[in-house]
Amino acid sequence: MDAMNRRTGRSESGADPAREGRDTDVIVVGAGPTGLLLAGDLAEAGLGVTLLERRPAEISNLTRALVVHARTLEQLDARGLADELVAGGHPLTGLRLFGRATIDPTRLRTRFPFVLVTPQFEVERLLERRARRAGVTFRHDSEVLGLDQDADGVTVRFRTAEGLGAVRAAHVVGTDGVRSTIREAIGLPFPGKSVIRSLVLADVRLAQEPDSPLMVNANGEAFALIASFGGGWYRVIGWNRHRQADDDAPADLDEIRELTRLALGSDYGMHDARWVSRFHSDERQVPTYRVGRVFLAGDAAHVHSPAGAMGMNTGLQDAANLSWKLAAVLQGHAPDSLLDSYQTERHPVGKQALRSSGALIRVALLPTGPGRAVRTLATQLVNRLRPLSHRAIRTISGIGIAYPAGPGAHPLAGHRAPDIRLAGGGRLYELLRQGRFVLITPAGEPGIPQAPAGGGGDSPRPGDGRVVTASWGSARRTALLVRPDGYIAWATDATAPAERAAALRGALAHWTGAEDGAPIATALTPPAHAADTPAGR
Repeated sequence: MDAMNRRTGRSESGADPAREGRDTDVIVVGAGPTGLLLAGDLAEAGLGVTLLERRPAEISNLTRALVVHARTLEQLDARGLADELVAGGHPLTGLRLFGRATIDPTRLRTRFPFVLVTPQFEVERLLERRARRAGVTFRHDSEVLGLDQDADGVTVRFRTAEGLGAVRAAHVVGTDGVRSTIREAIGLPFPGKSVIRSLVLADVRLAQEPDSPLMVNANGEAFALIASFGGGWYRVIGWNRHRQADDDAPADLDEIRELTRLALGSDYGMHDARWVSRFHSDERQVPTYRVGRVFLAGDAAHVHSPAGAMGMNTGLQDAANLSWKLAAVLQGHAPDSLLDSYQTERHPVGKQALRSSGALIRVALLPTGPGRAVRTLATQLVNRLRPLSHRAIRTISGIGIAYPAGPGAHPLAGHRAPDIRLAGGGRLYELLRQGRFVLITPAGEPGIPQAPAGGGGDSPRPGDGRVVTASWGSARRTALLVRPDGYIAWATDATAPAERAAALRGALAHWTGAEDGAPIATALTPPAHAADTPAGR
């Protein structure tokens, strides 16, 4: 899609949203990491995107997130951003959970077998640069007041310094955080509870450099985290069981020093606090991520404790899941029902993040006495039982996330695709930078099969530009169709050429859309073929 179409908001199909009474294709509300990744994806797909943000352009988000996990780095790699982010951060080969319990990301089979310590604003900087280059229209100083949706679109009402305004689109995505105006506007509850009160957060300088760019510990009396985020500044987040106060109660450097000494054994000579604030952490999740033409993602849909550092990472992966689906539907390549799979796939992931982070914080903050014995046992289990440790790092890193694939599907379907080495020396995630499906076939086989002679009428092929083909760089014979978000849509081990070609034609028609004039499949589950069933294998 050329730059002119991006600027005018014209979709790949050639439809002009303005002619349909719309100002753009998609409105994204909230310019945090989740919203920026989503907006950039949609704009790079050739859609018109308007991003509304209440903050002025020169004011950055409060940086609470400090860790980027392996699966998120893979998603950023698929957008050509990971290497730059890694170069400016601090890769760690271990992550402490509580006490002496640690997990080892070096066991992960990924290009990024580490935990990256880097401030949220660095992630935002890269994503905003990409979004602007792709043609996203940014409207800062825009406070959303509400929305109205009907069968044809959604109108968002907002206020700026110049007065009231409105913008209309086919869909709206609320990525506007825990106090989401969009969530309130569509009437969704945010059930849950506060899991930890009186957390204190500060930016400080240290007289003594810590042993690691990320220091964290909890002992039942206190919890503390110290992370470097450049320029000689350190972010401190902590909690003291004996200093519980409301969010609006003042906090100072002395309180920060005390809780870090309790949890870490030293305050590292903290001085020159740039600011100190107090907040609380909730566990909450909306019952549904979609209401009509409106979607929620990131903290607007789910929030949890900082344990495990999964908040920003989960939101970014929400965006990666939703963006290609919105693009496919708006460009006429998929039915609207594809958008329902966003809820099916991502709501359980958000629920798991709440459970995992909640379990970590509750074990870490058990009071001394009996709690110490529980923590000791948990530490021993995590450190000594390799399967448990491996499961923990796969869960926290996002590498272990898989989606339901439906009955009769190949065992690989729904799972994350690793960064497969391809014939010619390329990598899968380099090809995913094109924002298309990737078909990987055995070396020497043709990519997209032609329909059999005389049978073209019932064997539609995907339209041009929706699939890029490649071959395995090994002798593997499995054929894979990988979604734009890096998950395996379909696979087969069939070896008979006719059988494999027929299965592949069906999968391509289902997942990438039929050619112009041919019907589009409406089922979300791929068609089952004999080769994809246990009997067929």
